[in-house]
Amino acid sequence: MAAAVAEPVAVFGCRPGVGGGVCFVGEREVLHAAGTGCARLHTEHGQQAFFPGREKSRGVQALAVSPDRRFLAVSETAAEQPVLTVYELAAGQPPRRRRALTAAELPAREAPVSLAFSPDCRGLAAATGPPEVLLAFWLWDKRRLLATVRLQAPGGGCQVSFSPQDNARICITGNGFFKLLKYSEGTLKQMNLQKGKPQNYLCHAWLSEEEVVCGTDTGKLMLFENGELCWQTSIEYRKPPKKEGSTTTQEYERYSEVSCELASEDNGSQQDPVPQISAVAAYSKGFACSCSPGVVLLFEKTEEKEVYKESQEIWVPQDLFTTVPKQSRGQDITCICFSPSEETMVVNTNKSQLYIFTMPSTDLLKEQSSHFAYLHFPLHSASITGLDICIRRPIVATCSLDRSVRIWNYKTNTLELYKEFQEEAHAVSLHPTGLFCLVGFSDKLRFLSLLYEDMHVIKEFAVRRCEECSFSNGGHLFAAANGNVIQIYSSITFENTNNLKGHSGKIRAVKWSADDAKFVSCDTHGAVYEWNLSTGKRETECVLRSCIYSSISLSSDAKIIFAVGSDQTLKEISESSIQHEVPAFDVDYTAVAVSHSKNMVFVGTSLGTIRAMKYPLPLRRDFNEYQAHAGAVTKMSVTNDDQFLLTASEDGSILIWKVYDKEGGVLKREKEVEYAEEVLIMRSDIEEKSQAMLDLQIRVKELQTENDYQLRLKDMNYNEKMKELKDIFTKELGSLKTKHQILQAEKEKQELQHQSQLSELMNKQAKEMQDLESESNQKLLMENEKYQELQVKSQRMQEEYEKQLHNLEESKSRTVEELTVYYEEKLNEKTVLLEEAEEDIRQQLQAHEEIRKQIEEDEDQEILDIKIKYEKRLVEEKESNLQLKGEIGVMNKRLSSLQKELKERNNDIEEMKLEQQKLQDVIKSLEKDIVALKTEIEERANTIQDKEKHINDLKKKNQELEKFKFVLDHRIEQCKKQIESRENDIEKMNEQIHEMEGELERFQKESTHLKLNITQLQQKLKATDHSMHRERQKKQNMEALIKRFKMDLHNCVGFIQDYKKLKYGIRELYTKYVQQLDMVETEEVDVDLQKEYTRQREYLERNLAALKKKVVKDQEVHQAAYVRIMQMLPFHTKRDGFRKETEEFPFWNRVTDGAHNDNT
Repeated sequence: MAAAVAEPVAVFGCRPGVGGGVCFVGEREVLHAAGTGCARLHTEHGQQAFFPGREKSRGVQALAVSPDRRFLAVSETAAEQPVLTVYELAAGQPPRRRRALTAAELPAREAPVSLAFSPDCRGLAAATGPPEVLLAFWLWDKRRLLATVRLQAPGGGCQVSFSPQDNARICITGNGFFKLLKYSEGTLKQMNLQKGKPQNYLCHAWLSEEEVVCGTDTGKLMLFENGELCWQTSIEYRKPPKKEGSTTTQEYERYSEVSCELASEDNGSQQDPVPQISAVAAYSKGFACSCSPGVVLLFEKTEEKEVYKESQEIWVPQDLFTTVPKQSRGQDITCICFSPSEETMVVNTNKSQLYIFTMPSTDLLKEQSSHFAYLHFPLHSASITGLDICIRRPIVATCSLDRSVRIWNYKTNTLELYKEFQEEAHAVSLHPTGLFCLVGFSDKLRFLSLLYEDMHVIKEFAVRRCEECSFSNGGHLFAAANGNVIQIYSSITFENTNNLKGHSGKIRAVKWSADDAKFVSCDTHGAVYEWNLSTGKRETECVLRSCIYSSISLSSDAKIIFAVGSDQTLKEISESSIQHEVPAFDVDYTAVAVSHSKNMVFVGTSLGTIRAMKYPLPLRRDFNEYQAHAGAVTKMSVTNDDQFLLTASEDGSILIWKVYDKEGGVLKREKEVEYAEEVLIMRSDIEEKSQAMLDLQIRVKELQTENDYQLRLKDMNYNEKMKELKDIFTKELGSLKTKHQILQAEKEKQELQHQSQLSELMNKQAKEMQDLESESNQKLLMENEKYQELQVKSQRMQEEYEKQLHNLEESKSRTVEELTVYYEEKLNEKTVLLEEAEEDIRQQLQAHEEIRKQIEEDEDQEILDIKIKYEKRLVEEKESNLQLKGEIGVMNKRLSSLQKELKERNNDIEEMKLEQQKLQDVIKSLEKDIVALKTEIEERANTIQDKEKHINDLKKKNQELEKFKFVLDHRIEQCKKQIESRENDIEKMNEQIHEMEGELERFQKESTHLKLNITQLQQKLKATDHSMHRERQKKQNMEALIKRFKMDLHNCVGFIQDYKKLKYGIRELYTKYVQQLDMVETEEVDVDLQKEYTRQREYLERNLAALKKKVVKDQEVHQAAYVRIMQMLPFHTKRDGFRKETEEFPFWNRVTDGAHNDNT
């Protein structure tokens, strides 16, 4: 048969300590780290999608979503190697892997703890954690590393981010550094110069292209603009508001006054801790930050001196289901993110919780103090130690070291019920009905009823640190592991019906057979036992001392046991022997579960993976492995219909898997079980609610009558006000009418005045137009004259330039002729010289030829240069001529543009003045920096002087220590003498103590033996009481029979005279009271039974009297032993005092030795 396929349906958990651990991938979709991968959660519908990490992943280290919400970057450690993966996100589809940077491509050996995408989504920045922070900048789509920077940090974390509008500007902060880097020419160059005392920057966020806000571990918010500090403020530690808005919290505080008062007294005695800005995020109006546990502050931008001002507080909700509700707020917020429309805000805490807050749309809806809500529901924050399911309801119960018990619904993927207790929970078991559960705490085992809204403790059992408990399949019994003893209790009477002894190690797991006739258990000493509950004895056993078992599972027919442990194998045990073993391949198996159809076996590993195998178990490596949890799998279980697999882990996460066969079909059982929908509720709760409803109904009626009365009063008042207003308005109307008439008369007068003024203005305008036309005509004439003059000038210039060109051409031809003649003569001379020297210097012929060639080339080059020179001059003259012609046309335009230029020059002058002021301000700031540096130099000189003084003081102290050493040496010698005498006393005391401990052990063994005898005698007594009750019933029946017989016989005696009736009556008596088997033998047997009964009763009474005497004697012996122990208590205290004094002497020896070494 093919192996089963498991698909994750839902995950309940959130991984803390992840850089950018929560982010929005859509307006209503949130992505957060869970297990080894990430979970995608819809904020409204609650739909989930889980996609695991890479193979052998140890969990996500950092997350980052691109600005366009298309890509997701994940940093994780897989197989002890860092891996950086970029996924493409699509709505309704699983993420698709686009790029993966493995350890060979990463510059560091550690996985990055902070990631950030550039604004264009092509660049990716990654930073590793301290002590050596490595910042790397990639083009991830091309898998090209652009630059790296190394920084030294003493500890803490770091954060990296891009400017929202610059792809090359990066900000990185950490413990002792705040750096703005810009990528240019293949390197990351620092832009800012860090001034002042280094701070531990815990977080930062970009508010604009140039502004960055940073938070420190001392509660300071610092705003930097281009790397320069321009604003800072210190935030005080915030305490939760005393008045809660909801009535439920007030009611809860009323019921838990003691715990709350103790918590308030503890808080009052301590000082407020130092605030820390643990998270900060920007949005359009400002930014949000967390300065104290459980609170987020909103800051908005203002135009006042304070650049940003606090506008609102948002608190984590108070948990009403914990024993100390106020402690639920003591969780640090590690990550803040806003949705794309900034309508919602989601935060993540260090206790694996996710909260959501809806931002107010207007300032009118904004309150000074608001509260978050759970994003989905409360999650486990510590290792999950127990998990169990039931038959009648689709629920699963889990318990954790965070002291909580939670009930989940794996059909609807919701949390139905949860409660926190004062002790850690180590084991949980659900009753088959789903209405009760067992929880093993550190102090006791508690039997709880699951009510509609609460968990109620019904019974407590004195079983300390019960790490395994289980209900039977019928629900009438339950088993609890008490060390190496399994105690069987009745679920109805809560009596201890049986104690199964035989394990030598601590019991790790127990399982019931389907018919509850058998019981299987395993322990840490490698023993697997099968018990028969009817006899209380073990039937089979399989012991392997080299294996520490951690989990077992039982097949549906109870014939095969599957066990896993520390030897890295899955064992199939049957008939007291190991039939088959499947290796784990270098990993420990920690949990095992078998389907009820016995076709599938699921195993959990120490790496958090889940393996699905077919049955019969494979001989080779034939299984499907799934990446699930970031910690070891602690518990796992398959539902009764084989549809779901439930797994829990040390990382506090729970995964729900849908189980399919290899072809993808859902596995079906023969019978479909209908789940019950009934719930339990306390009668007192119903009465309280009904009383509250009655009170509220009465209150509603009272409020209705009060409101009716108030409405009548308001109607009367408003009617009177209406009358008064009517009278006032009628008076005002009359006065307004008179004012209107006056204003209309004034209006007519003003209209006449305006008409006369308009006529005057029109006349003035006509005159001004005529004057302007005359002036413009004169100006045109002047401009025409100027134009003609310029035209004459241009003609003259053109003629002059033409003459110059003609003269240049003539001079050019002359110079060319002169040069040719000159060089020809030179050539003739050279040829004559060459002819004369041919006979004398034949060896130098080649050199002379080369010289000749060079000279010819030079001459040709000179000729060409001259030619080119004059041609250029000719072209320049022509171009200048054309330019002059163009300038003539431009002159007219320049005349009109001169005025504009003057205005522009005036504006330039004003701008230059402003720049001058800015430069002066810069000079002043630089002078301030110089003064600050000088003061810093003076301070350092003062510190050097202080250190020199401190050195002198230390020398003096050293001299004093030498004197003190001499005194101590003398005291040590005295103490050593005292130690020798006291050690002898201690040895004597220890011998006496050992003797008394032996006596105590003997007394304890005798008392346990007596207790067992008493229980056996009590059981015999119960049996005899039962038989006595039966005999008494027989006696009563016989007495009634005799009475009826006497009455019938009396009636027959009445017919003594009538023999026929007497005969008939006698026959009726015989048939009625005498049977064939009623003989004398029965009477004899009854007499024998009565004698045997009395004999056993006398024997038991004698045994009981003897046992009572023995118990009295044992009590006297125990009392005498107790008196002896109390007498020895002073010796114990003396011995402890001697031990403390002997422990102090090595300390003084170390002190003297250290002083001696300092002197040397």
